[in-house]
Amino acid sequence: MSIIDKYEVKSIQRSICKEWCLKKHYAKRLPPISYSLGLFENNILQGIITFGIPVSSTLRGLWKNKYKVMELNRLVINDNLPKNSLSYFVSTSLKKLPKPLVIVSYSDTSQGHNGYIYQATNWYYTGLSAEFKDYYVKGMEHLHHTTIHDLSRGKENRLQWLKQKFGDNLIMVDRPRKHRYFYFLGNKKQVKEMKQMNPYNILQYPKGENKRYDASYNPNIQTQLF
Repeated sequence: MSIIDKYEVKSIQRSICKEWCLKKHYAKRLPPISYSLGLFENNILQGIITFGIPVSSTLRGLWKNKYKVMELNRLVINDNLPKNSLSYFVSTSLKKLPKPLVIVSYSDTSQGHNGYIYQATNWYYTGLSAEFKDYYVKGMEHLHHTTIHDLSRGKENRLQWLKQKFGDNLIMVDRPRKHRYFYFLGNKKQVKEMKQMNPYNILQYPKGENKRYDASYNPNIQTQLF
């Protein structure tokens, strides 16, 4: 049986993605989700993919508000699926998104990821993300830097509030750089213009040993909800 005959890609409720993001994906965080799709085998959910508004306002403005920018921010499937299941899932999901659209996604070098799924589905590689430092709290390293920053939301001086709350335990560490990929959705004219407006150089795909993270967790929500 072919991959096309075996699987179906359908839109799913954002709530279905929560457990997959928090417990199965290595980041263990729920990202902003504008579009979410599932990979189904006989109505059994085998994977999820989500797209949301990028956190970076700079990135969102690169196409001068003419073209909307979305980030593919979560992609996770069950282990031991047939070869090419992931590439079929990604390519089919892209076809189901509204057009025109600029899609960006990142592969985390700290996790040993090179973005081979984006290379297999013909994305454009534009190098590594910029160097940044992020705030972390000693003893609370499991908290993402955005979670720590959000603790000070609404405070007049957010940085000062964090320093007063955590003292010397508030530290700055280098943010792991990520491989950055783009995919352009639209008709021929729109895709051509998106490429012309792209401020990044198109580079050769990075290579290297790819590490897999533990995705063996089995979510409770496995079937499509109607």
